[in-house]
Amino acid sequence: MRVTLAPIAKDCGIHEMTLSMRTRKTDIDDGHEPGTSRAESHERRDARRRIRLLEQENEALRRVAAYLSQTSLPSRGSA
Repeated sequence: MRVTLAPIAKDCGIHEMTLSMRTRKTDIDDGHEPGTSRAESHERRDARRRIRLLEQENEALRRVAAYLSQTSLPSRGSA
């Protein structure tokens, strides 16, 4: 006997498509279907956030280094 999602979704008070999407995500998370799990998605999002922060810090350090190299050089005319 095959159970369809429609009566289950109705009993839960949600749309059938919502239930379908949730079960698919659960199947992916459990490794029953191919795809990106929620844990992997969160991990990738966090990694992109860290990369963006590191790039901003690197740019700030590059600018500070360039500024300091210009201000700390002795002028050519002084001896």
